[in-house]
Amino acid sequence: MDNPRSETNDSHRALPPVRQRSAELRLLVPALVTGAAGLVTASLSLTSGVEPSVIVAAVVVSAGAVALHVLLRFLAPYADPVILPLATVLNALGLTMIWALQMAEAEPAHGDADRQLMWTVVGMLLCGATIVLVRQPRRLTMYTYVIAVAALLLLLLPLSPLGIEVLGARRWIGIGPFTMQPSEFAKVLLVIFLASYLGRRREVMSLVTRTVRVGRTKVFSVPRARDLAPMAVGWGMAILLLVGTRDLGTSLLLFGTFLAVLYAATSRKSWVAIGLVAFAAGAYVAYLLFGHVRNRVEIWLNAFDPDVYGRPGGSFQVVEGMFALANGGVLGTGFDGGFAQEVFAADSDLILVSIGEKLGLTGLLAVLALLFLLAERGFRIALGCRDVFLKLTALGYAFLLAFNVFIVLGGATLVIPLTGMTTPFLSAGGSALMANWVIVGLWLVISERARRPQETFTAGHAPGDAATEVIDLRRARPRRHEG
Repeated sequence: MDNPRSETNDSHRALPPVRQRSAELRLLVPALVTGAAGLVTASLSLTSGVEPSVIVAAVVVSAGAVALHVLLRFLAPYADPVILPLATVLNALGLTMIWALQMAEAEPAHGDADRQLMWTVVGMLLCGATIVLVRQPRRLTMYTYVIAVAALLLLLLPLSPLGIEVLGARRWIGIGPFTMQPSEFAKVLLVIFLASYLGRRREVMSLVTRTVRVGRTKVFSVPRARDLAPMAVGWGMAILLLVGTRDLGTSLLLFGTFLAVLYAATSRKSWVAIGLVAFAAGAYVAYLLFGHVRNRVEIWLNAFDPDVYGRPGGSFQVVEGMFALANGGVLGTGFDGGFAQEVFAADSDLILVSIGEKLGLTGLLAVLALLFLLAERGFRIALGCRDVFLKLTALGYAFLLAFNVFIVLGGATLVIPLTGMTTPFLSAGGSALMANWVIVGLWLVISERARRPQETFTAGHAPGDAATEVIDLRRARPRRHEG
C-alpha cells in the first residue's frame, strides 16, 4: 500500500529546477569558436589570408548568439541550455560551406554568402521576437483555426499569380527583388494546429474506435467516420502540395509529421497504417498523371542509365553529387579541393554532399550528429512537458527536423527520390533558415515553461489552466487510503 506521507516527503526533498544559462554559455563559447575557426580555415585555404567578409560573418553570428543568450537570462532562465549553441554552430557551419563553395568557383563572389548572413540576422531576430512575444505558449491554442487558415493560405500562395516555377516545381513567390518559400513557414503553423487540435480530441480519437475482426480474431481498430476528418484534411493538404506545386519533398515531410503527431496523441497504429496507405495511393495516382513525378521516380530507379543521365532534367545532379561524396573519402579533400562547387545546387539541395566531400565522412558524421542531437533535445523537451499541447508541439518540431534530414540525405544517396529540399540551418535560403530559428525560439519558451518552478494556488495563480494548476503537496492533507 502506498504511503501518501512518504510521497509528500519525497516531493519536499526533490531538487528544485536549476537555471541553465551558465551551462548554455559554457556550450556557446566552443560553438562560436568552432564556427569562427571554420570560416578562418576556409579563408586561409582558398585565399591564403583572412578575408574581411569572414571576420564580419564571425562577429555578426557571435553578436547575435550572445544577444539571444542575454535575452534568455532575463526572460527564460530555465530554458534548455543546449538548443541555442547547437543552432548557432550549425548556422555558422552552413555559412562556412556556402562561402567556401562560392570562393572555389571559377569566378568567386560573395553574393549568396552575404545574403545568407543577412537571413541569419533576420532569423535570430525572429527567434528573439518569439521568446519575447510567446511568453505563454499555451495561449496559442486560443487561435487554433486561425493558425490553420493561415497555414493553408501560405501553402496556396505559390499557386497564385505571385508564384514562381523553377525546374518544374512551383514552391516560391516573388516579392520585389526577394523570393520566399511559404511552405517553410506553413510547417511551423501546421505543427501548432495539429498539436492544439489533437491535444483536445486525443481521448475520443484513441478510445472510440471500431474493431475489424476476421472471425473472432481482432485484426485492427479503425476510427469512426467523424474522426477521420483530420486525417482527410492532412491527406488533402499533402496531395494538394504534391499536385499543385509539384513539391514531393514538402508533401512527404508534412504528411509524415502529421502521422507522427497523430500517433503520439492517440497511440493508434491503425491511424498510421491508414495514413500511409492513403498517401501511397495519392502518390501513385500523381505518378500516373504527372510527368514531373514520373521523372523523379525514374531518376531514382535508373540514375546511372546513360539515357537518364544525359537528358535535360535527368540524373546528372544526383550522380555527380554521389561521385563528389565518394571523392571526399574519410577525411575529405579540404576546402580548396574536390569538385562539389561544380554540382548544381551544391550550397542548397546538396549541401550535405558538399560537406561530405570537403570534410569527408568524418565531418559529415559530425554534422549529422549535431543535427540529430538538436532533434533529440526537441524530443527531450517533449518528454519533460506536462501539458499535452506543449508536448505534441515540441515533438512535432523534433520529428520535422529529423525527418527533413532523412529526406535530404536519402535523396542525395538514392535511398529515396531526390526531392530538392534544404537541410535545416545549413543550406542557402532565407525562408528555411528563418523558419528554423522560429522553431528554436518556440522550443526555448516551451522548455522554459516545462522546467521552471511550478506555481501554486497559494502564490495567487488563477485556476483554469490545466497545465499549471499544481497543488502544493507540502500543504495538502494526505488522503486516507483503504486497503
